[in-house]
Amino acid sequence: MQVHSQPKPYDEINITPMLDLAYVLLIIFIVMTTASVQGIKVNVPKASSSVSLAKPTTKAITIDSDGQIYLDTFPVTTDELESQLRAFKAVTPEFPVVIKGDQVSQYGRIMEVLNICASLGITQLGLVSERQKS
Repeated sequence: MQVHSQPKPYDEINITPMLDLAYVLLIIFIVMTTASVQGIKVNVPKASSSVSLAKPTTKAITIDSDGQIYLDTFPVTTDELESQLRAFKAVTPEFPVVIKGDQVSQYGRIMEVLNICASLGITQLGLVSERQKS
């Protein structure tokens, strides 16, 4: 006479697939956090000290070596720059503007940007530079 036994319930949980998923998520997290922020690459002039004006509402205006103007990494003309800054000032009256000009960029283009900011009444201006190495 044969005795049929019932299947034995699992005493352990197989965690191998769960560990595989955890390792994949860990790798994705590491890759995403070490990715650099995209932006416009310019050679900024050196300065003896640097003050950070980093605020959440800071607008960055970049002038590259060819004289192209960028507002927060988007290329704009001077008219577009003025209209976008005017619209932002209507929403946020007091916001800082950081101007980052390439050291070989045309001085006239930087003056155009400064004149636009002055005509709009933007008083919180900053010029980006790198610290001079001692």
